[in-house]
Amino acid sequence: MRASLAAALAALTLPLLATTAPTQAADDVPPPTSRTALPRLKVTVVRSGLEVPWDVQSIGNGRLLYTERDRGTVTLLRANGDARRVRLRGARIWTEGETGMMSLQVDPRFAKNRRIYTCTGWRAAGGPEVRVVAWRLSDDLRSARRVRTLVDDIAINSAGIHGGCRLLILRDGSLLVGTGDSRVGRNPQRLRSLNGKTLRLDRMTGRPWPGNRWADAKSNKRYVFTYGHRNVQGLAQRGDGSLWSVEHGTDRDDEVNLLRRGGNYGWNPVPGYNESVPMTDFSLPGKQIGARWRSGHPTIATSGATFVGGAGWGRLKGTLAVGVLKGSRLMFVKLDQRGRLEWTRAPKAMRQYGRLRSVTRVGNALLVTTSNGSNDKILRVRPR
Repeated sequence: MRASLAAALAALTLPLLATTAPTQAADDVPPPTSRTALPRLKVTVVRSGLEVPWDVQSIGNGRLLYTERDRGTVTLLRANGDARRVRLRGARIWTEGETGMMSLQVDPRFAKNRRIYTCTGWRAAGGPEVRVVAWRLSDDLRSARRVRTLVDDIAINSAGIHGGCRLLILRDGSLLVGTGDSRVGRNPQRLRSLNGKTLRLDRMTGRPWPGNRWADAKSNKRYVFTYGHRNVQGLAQRGDGSLWSVEHGTDRDDEVNLLRRGGNYGWNPVPGYNESVPMTDFSLPGKQIGARWRSGHPTIATSGATFVGGAGWGRLKGTLAVGVLKGSRLMFVKLDQRGRLEWTRAPKAMRQYGRLRSVTRVGNALLVTTSNGSNDKILRVRPR
């Protein structure tokens, strides 16, 4: 059953790779005129007083879990507003620079197995690294024990630069992991490196997903779903099953990419770490895949993302909602059925909260985290 499901998803997301130039778009391209207006947004503060909340996810019954990168913590927020840190037994969280307690996912069977997944900096015997870890929450939700390390040896430099790291559980049950290049030029094109990639694995066992292009390889290559990335910050799956990533550019060209199994997205900053090269270098051997949206110059630092659904969203329904750090906004990206850019929009209602990092859909609402470094917030965004 699992193999047939993986094959079905692969067929859906694996058209022939083509060498195509990126689509460039400004950050706030208005949609064409239509009788259907964009909705007004209602924004409420769910929680304040935080420090760089990197991710937030629902565990049902109005309860949320959120991570704080620099504090290295996971916290349970109940529907009544009470918050309590979850004690992570045996955790050796490493925080530095852009790396710490980052992405979080909740198992689809959480009500039965109480499993959650984190991507975090880790104090390993040989020095810091980035790990994906599965945890089981206690019945009272006050603590969690480590079930297993799903992926380790994701390299990170001592300054914690370009650590990634976004998680997404796909509808077939596999776990997709977006990683940063650790600011090492050869990593993104080197298939034995876990850096500058999206990785796909079995969330229960940590084994490489059988639908991966190189699933039978003996090296880390067996985990690789796509490669040639700089610093993946967002992952999303659309209703049609297609997979999307959001990543940081250098001083130009943040990207939204449509992911194709085995695809090369062209980041190759060598020799050394040469940031003057294009984000997608079409002069490389083989085929490279260009971005479906890019910021141009300068960057706006796009981050977490999810597709919008539920009632009341009007013309924003089905768009990709992207948190923007440097540009301090929530950007909605309209893509047609073939994944081609139609327009973008950044409503004024979401331009007053500073840097926005993660975007999570819960019902017909979006949960958005700010990333200003102090008195950060979790926001709930709904259409009025």
